Parts: sequence; C-alpha cells; structure tokens
Amino acid sequence: MNTSTRTRAVTGTALALAVATVLTACGGGDSSPSDAKAPEKSPAAKAVAVKDPLVATFDGGLYVLDGESLKVAKTIDLPGFNRVNPAGDDEHVVVSTDAGFRILNAAEQAFTGVEYPGAKPGHVVRHAGKTILFTDGTGEVNVFDPDDLAGGTKPKGRTYASAEAHHGVAIELSNGELLSTLGTEEKRTGALVLDQDNKEIGRAENCPGVHGEAAAKGEAVAVGCEDGVLIYKDGEFTKVDAPDDYGRIGNQAGSEESPVLLGDYKTDPEAELERPTRISLIDTGSAKLRLVDLGTSYSFRSLGRGPHGEALVLGTNGVLHVIDPESGTIEKKIPVVGKWQEPLDWQQPRPTLFVRDHTAYVSEPGKRMLHAVDIESGEKLKSVTLPKSTNELSGVVAGH
Repeated sequence: MNTSTRTRAVTGTALALAVATVLTACGGGDSSPSDAKAPEKSPAAKAVAVKDPLVATFDGGLYVLDGESLKVAKTIDLPGFNRVNPAGDDEHVVVSTDAGFRILNAAEQAFTGVEYPGAKPGHVVRHAGKTILFTDGTGEVNVFDPDDLAGGTKPKGRTYASAEAHHGVAIELSNGELLSTLGTEEKRTGALVLDQDNKEIGRAENCPGVHGEAAAKGEAVAVGCEDGVLIYKDGEFTKVDAPDDYGRIGNQAGSEESPVLLGDYKTDPEAELERPTRISLIDTGSAKLRLVDLGTSYSFRSLGRGPHGEALVLGTNGVLHVIDPESGTIEKKIPVVGKWQEPLDWQQPRPTLFVRDHTAYVSEPGKRMLHAVDIESGEKLKSVTLPKSTNELSGVVAGH
C-alpha cells in the first residue's frame, strides 16, 4: 500500500517566564523532522489533554476528537494519504505516512518524535501487551510495549528482518513467539514462527496470497489466504479450506471473548473490485468455516468486534449488523448511515467502523458526519458534522 505524505514545518510560540514579552518562532520551508516538531514541545503550545481521543484522517491532515462529545479538539496538518491505528495505550495512536510510522500523542494532540522510518508502512497489530509494526517496503518488523511510549522516547523493542520485503503482517504471542508472513513483492505464500531469539521453529507455505491477521480466544492466530485461512495454535499450523476453489479471506477481526474469527469472503479473482455480501466465521477450536449472507455488501473497513465478542459488520445499506459468531445469526440491525457504495480506489473515503468498548463509531464521509452508537441498545449516542470529509478513523485503545 503506497502512501504519499510529507511533513511540513509548523509555527509555534514560546512565552518568556521572566518578562511579559512574547517571542514568536516561525518555521520556514525546511521540512526536517527537528524543525517540524520543535513547536509541539513548547510548554505554551501544549494543549489541554483530551479524554479517550479519536483520530480521523482527512485530505491534508488529522482531526483529534473528544471521545464523548466528538468535538474537534485539534486539527493537525499532515498532507497526503495517512493511516491511523491504536498504539495500545490510552494516549497514543500510530500514524502511517509515506516516510514510515509516527507516534502521535492523541491525548495531548502532538507528535512525540518517535518514528519507525521505512517505505510503505503497513499493518499495525496489538496483542498480548505488545504492538507490532510491519513495514512493507523493507520487510522489517518492530515490536514494543506501548506502555513505554509514556516517556516520549522510542521504546526498546524487538526487531526482525523478513527474508524479502513484501506486504505482510506479524504478531508476537504471549510466550514470545513471533509469527510473521512469508513472501516477496510478487508472491506471498504463508507464515513462519520464530522463538524469542528469532530462530525459526515452524513454517507453513500453504496459504497463497496471505493477508491480514486476527487472534481469537485461547490465543489462536489466523492469517487469511486466497483459499481459506491458516491457523496457528499451541505450536501447530492448521489450514481451514474455503468451500470455493478461490475463497479469499483477506481481512479479519478477532476477540478475546470468542474462539470464532470474523472475516470477509471474496470468490472472484478477476474482479476489479468485488463487493461481497457474505462474511466468514472461522471457529478456531473446530477448524470449521461458516459463511453468512448479509444481503448487502461491505468494505474492508466494515469489520469489528463488540465487547462480548459480537461480530460487527457495517453494510453498504447503512446498517450495522450485530452477529452471533457461534450461530451466525444476525441478532440486530442498527441503522447508522445512509446507503453507500465502496469506491474502486481503496484509498478513497467510505464509511468506516471503529469499535471501542461498548461504542461503535461510524464515519459518514458523504455528509462529513461522525456517529457514536451504543452496540447493545442500538441507540445513537451522538452525531456531529465535521469541517471536512474524513477517511480513516481510529482512536486510543488501552489494554489488549
């Protein structure tokens, strides 16, 4: 996934403590990281902390939003296409730019200066108290404890270099094992597992087009394939075949409350953009796969999990589907946004689902709106209109 983001210098102010003179420092055209971040470290520029912040991207920057009122606390200029993911604590999010991963203190609405540079920053995974970054352009994996971000300095963490750069993903388990995908820029084949010393202890290469990951109850981890999913549990790989010769499960969502994973499901390898109506439910205990037809299509930003393990899917009919992962029954349909269609370009805006605790946050770019919905009651808690149409949506999520 290519991104195109550049960091611009910003203007900050500093107040002299001994006299009542105001000194103003303006950044010029130099886009060096040191110049860009200096104003953010100024005591006078430090904003009032935002509780449970959300972060939404728009064409040209980021909105940091109050998690309850949904009001914009700060607008941060950041040109280009950016992506956002929770960092794993109650203050930070990871922002993917064309230069690499950058850590934003969303609570304080400022970049920390912590960066993981590299071309094509890809998947961000949170599991077992660790956050794992995969840089597609280099194949590098970085693992760190998100609690170590509190000091504003780069955490000491684990690194691993893939044999070849590729669009991949990695996850570290609670016992220190690291599962990472196998592949090249042209072909992806499966996954390998490393011990704590990065020594290979297992691999499986029967997962063509490997993409995405999710973890279920009991620390069963799955990666998607073009013909099903590959599960790693208790030191062993198990392949779950799709019912179709080509049955691609490229995006998944897991929950520690359920052994069943939620996945998408596509069957047309020739489609410019397939708009599927079926989702997959993968039982990691029985290694069985169930398909559920929602009667409406959805996108890769439509999948989520509720606080009790509910499978959540935002359909193009504007409805949030609440599904029992064990039975596949659609238990609730919550109208949230208007009808929409997934754009051909994956970088273009479309309604996006972000779930935190009992609340589902849903963006509606066509109307510049953001909604908060109580998953259990189905009540719409808050709706706001934002200054500009947004694209990606995320926020802080502590504990994982």
